[in-house]
Amino acid sequence: MGVAPGDLRERLLDIRTIWAEPASLASMRGQDVLARFPDAAVREVASHWAIPELHGNEGNVARWVRVKAENLVLGEKKSLTVRPNGRSADFIAPSSANGCAMACAYCYVPRRKGYANPITVFTNVDDVLRAVSRHLARTGPKGEPNQCDPVDWVYDLGENSDCSVDALVSDAVPDAIAHFRSLAGAKASFATKFVNRSLLDLDPRGGTRVRFSLMPQEDATLLDLRTSSIDERIGAVDDFLAAGYEVHLNFSPVVLREGWQSRWAALLDQLSATLSPAARAQAACEIILLTHNEGLHEVNLGWHPKAEDVLWRPEAQERKTSQNGQDNVRYRVDVKRRAVARFRELVAVHAPWLAIRYAF
Repeated sequence: MGVAPGDLRERLLDIRTIWAEPASLASMRGQDVLARFPDAAVREVASHWAIPELHGNEGNVARWVRVKAENLVLGEKKSLTVRPNGRSADFIAPSSANGCAMACAYCYVPRRKGYANPITVFTNVDDVLRAVSRHLARTGPKGEPNQCDPVDWVYDLGENSDCSVDALVSDAVPDAIAHFRSLAGAKASFATKFVNRSLLDLDPRGGTRVRFSLMPQEDATLLDLRTSSIDERIGAVDDFLAAGYEVHLNFSPVVLREGWQSRWAALLDQLSATLSPAARAQAACEIILLTHNEGLHEVNLGWHPKAEDVLWRPEAQERKTSQNGQDNVRYRVDVKRRAVARFRELVAVHAPWLAIRYAF
């Protein structure tokens, strides 16, 4: 028996204030969200991106986790563009949410939001799903296999949030899973650090790929705050497979710190010993080394400085402009090249059954 969705919601969220755009507040989805948090105060705002009490308020840094737990934002997704990707998925679908109730110290989403990163739920999810269907119709069938998938075009649903947590707040994620269940030629995908067993009841019929993000528990204890334990995530793999999901693994981020190789080897051994033959046969993984950001580094110093002892390593890192134009910090090319090669060796020795979709 898993934990009921309401209990999971109470474990993560103590919503005191819901900030809402008028159109979202008036929508049926918005009203459904309000019904889940009947004691919350509702405050109308002109834009989900411009809430002075949240965004740009430096005083929120010291309350980083409380802001996530106590605030929820309702808005409408304005841009419905489907973007090419080629790594985790063929395409990035328009998000149905932004932000997260969890508090991973390396998360890139708050770099753009300014001192606060609670969940923003978009209530026009039907528009999002129609945009995906139109894009698929224009694109046509997948002509040849690639590392994303041999048959289907893969659309990432959760670029800026964690869909397992979002499903505690609204029905957007269940509706998306139902949409892809019958969308021939396409597959949804999302990475998650949170085990929400209510998703087991959604009958995806192979139309959704769940990527459980994993790292050694010692790293997760320091960096993956408010998430499900690594053992819980690993223990959910076979259950999600049995429920009709494709289940992959996301080794992200790989943080280079003393002892990293032995800790990852132990995690790979645990996967080999724990996962069923059926899970191992269909599994594949992504390997993603840490990308950090000076702005996020400064924010973290205000609420979780111990994380920066391992995330911020100027002697091993260099600046690099990301695809979205942000100035980030990544491991130096020579350091990263050696680490990626070594990680591939660890997989070959400790989990030879595990296909590597990509590593960078």
